[in-house]
Amino acid sequence: MTLLRLSHAELHFGTQVILDNLDLTIAKGERLGLLGRNGVGKTTLFRALTGEQQLDGGERWLDPTVKLARLEQELPIEGDATVFDWVAGGLDEVGELLVAYAELLGAETDADLARMASIQQALDTHDGWSLQNRVETTLSQLGLDGQAKLQDLSGGWRRRVALARALVSEPDVLLLDEPTNHLDIPTIIWLEQQLQTFSGAIVLITHDRRFLQAIANRIGELDRGLLTLWEGSYRDFLKHRAEQLAAEATANALFDKKLAQEEAWIRQGIKARRTRNEGRVRRLKALREDRAARRSQVGKASISLENATLSGKLVADVKDASVAYDERPIITGVNTIIQRGDRVGIVGRNGAGKTTLIKMLLGDIEPSTGQVKTGTKLQVAYSDQLRGHLDPNGTLIDNICGGQEFIEIDGKKRHAIGYLGDFLFSPDRVRAPTKVLSGGERNRAILAKLFTQPANLLVLDEPTNDLDIETLELLEEVLLEFSGTVVLVSHDRDFMDRVVTSLLVIDEYGNVEEQAGNFSDWEARGGTLLSTVDEARSVTKAAKQSHQLQTKTHQIDNNGHQSKEQHAAKSAPQKRKLSYKEQRELDELPELIASLEEQQAELESKTGSANFFNGDPTEVGKTLEQLTQVGESLDNALERLIELEG
Repeated sequence: MTLLRLSHAELHFGTQVILDNLDLTIAKGERLGLLGRNGVGKTTLFRALTGEQQLDGGERWLDPTVKLARLEQELPIEGDATVFDWVAGGLDEVGELLVAYAELLGAETDADLARMASIQQALDTHDGWSLQNRVETTLSQLGLDGQAKLQDLSGGWRRRVALARALVSEPDVLLLDEPTNHLDIPTIIWLEQQLQTFSGAIVLITHDRRFLQAIANRIGELDRGLLTLWEGSYRDFLKHRAEQLAAEATANALFDKKLAQEEAWIRQGIKARRTRNEGRVRRLKALREDRAARRSQVGKASISLENATLSGKLVADVKDASVAYDERPIITGVNTIIQRGDRVGIVGRNGAGKTTLIKMLLGDIEPSTGQVKTGTKLQVAYSDQLRGHLDPNGTLIDNICGGQEFIEIDGKKRHAIGYLGDFLFSPDRVRAPTKVLSGGERNRAILAKLFTQPANLLVLDEPTNDLDIETLELLEEVLLEFSGTVVLVSHDRDFMDRVVTSLLVIDEYGNVEEQAGNFSDWEARGGTLLSTVDEARSVTKAAKQSHQLQTKTHQIDNNGHQSKEQHAAKSAPQKRKLSYKEQRELDELPELIASLEEQQAELESKTGSANFFNGDPTEVGKTLEQLTQVGESLDNALERLIELEG
C-alpha cells in the first residue's frame, strides 16, 4: 500500500541539481535508509517528502488518511512552553487537551473547575490518559524533565524533545534525520527497539551503521540529484553495490577500449584521405556522447594529519583518582595507564562525566583524590574546543586557513582550496559563509581545522555527529594510521569497534572501569550501560517475577496434581505470613518506587544538561544532594520490596 510518493521530482538551488527527475515511493511497513554525502540534499529531500520544500517540477502525493511526522531540526526557544507541552502537542487535539488540563491543575475558581471537568470528560472519551502515559513514558526513556522550559535547554536536549514529539504521535510515516545525534548508547538501543516494533513506515538518515543495520530493510543512495534504491539491509547494500561497481568498472574498461579503437580508425581515415563509412562515424559520435554522459564516481575525501614530534612513552598515569563537585562525586575509582599509540574510547550515559574525565586526563582539572601524572612532549588537539570557533559569517578559508591562500600541513605547503578539497569542499563551497553549511559540512570543517594543528594526542568528542558514512570511514582509517595517541568519546558503536584498543567505562554511579578491547569485546563479556532508572526498573521487574513464580507454585494443575515447581515450593521453607502493617507497606511500595524513579529521572535530566555545572554552585550542590538522597531512598525501597516478597 502506497502512503507517500514523489514522481519526476525536480529541484535546483542555483546551478546545483538537488533532485533530478527523482521517483520515490514509500509503502506501508517500509524502512528506508537514505545515504549520501554531506550537502548532497538528503535533508532537502526530507522537506520535499513532507511538503515543506516546493518542487521545481514533478509531483508529490500523500494519502489523505496518512499521518506524517518528522524529527524537527529547530524548536522554539522563546516563551514559556514546557517539554511536556511541546511533546504532547504531537498528539494534535488530544495533546492540546492534555496541555490545557495540566495548566488547570490546582485550579480554584468555579469557572476553571468547570472547564477542567469538561476537559477531563473529553480526555476520557478520546483515551487521553493512556496517551498521557505514552508521553510520560517517552520523556522518561529519553531522560527528559517534562516541566523544564524549552528555552532553558541546550541544543542537544532540544533535539531529544523533538525526537520525543515525533515518537509519541505514532504516525503512519516517520521521517528521522540523524536521530542518534546527542543520544547516549542506552538510549540509542532503546530507540532501536522502539523502531523495530513500530508499525508505520520509516525514512531514516543516519551515520550510525549499526543503527542503520538494525532498522533499514531498503537503502536509497542520493548522488547529484539521482536516487538509486537497493532492497535489503545495509550489509546487503554494501555487498551488492561493491558487485555493481566492479561490474561497471569492467564494462567501462571495455567501452573505453572500443572507443579508443574507433578514435584511432577515424584519425587514420582522415590521414589517408579515404572515404569514411558514415554509419561507423555515426556510431563513433554515439560512443562519444555515451562517454560524456557517464556519471563517474565523485572523488573521495583525503584526510591527512599534521603530525607533531613523538610524545614520551607515557601519556597519562592515573591512580585512584576521583573528581567531586561541592564534595559530591562525579567520577570515582579511575585507574589507568595510557601509553603512546593507545586509542582509548570513553563510554557512559549522558551526564555520566565523560567530559570531566577527559579534562582530568588532560590536566585541565585537578582530581579531588588520587593522582594524575601526564606525560612529556604532549601536543594536544581537542575537537570540542573548536566547535565555537567557527565564525558563521566567515568563509572556510577564513576560518580554517586564516584567510591565507596557502597553508602548511605536515611540513608541506598546500593551497587552501586544495586542502579543503581533501575534505570534499568544492571551490564554490569554500568561499560560502560557514553559516550556510549543513551539519555534516560543519563537522568536516571542524576536522579540517583540527588537523591543521600539530598534535601527538588527539582528543575527539563525538566526532561522528552528522558525518556522512564515507567521511566517517576515512576518519577511521586516518586514526588507525596515526602514530600518536587518541582519546575519544562516541555513541557510535561501530566507530568504537573499528578504532579503539581499550575502553574507560563510566557506570551510572560514576565508577570508572578500564576494559581491554573494543565495544563489542566488552559487550561479549556481558558489559552493558544502564541508566539508574533502567536498573531500578529491572530490579523491580525481577522482584515482581519472583512474586509471580511464588504465587504460581501454590496452583494445582488440571489433573489435581502438583507440578515439580509446586512440589519444590512445598518442600522449601514456607514464606512467613506478613503482618497487617507489613502487607500494607508492601501494597504501597510499587507506587513509592514509581514516584522515586520519576524524581530520579527528572534530577538526572538536570544534571545531564550541558550547562549544569556552570550554574549557581549552591543550586548545583543542592541538586546533586537531592539526586543522592533519592537514589538511596530508591535502593532502600527496592530492597524492602524484595524482603517483603521473599
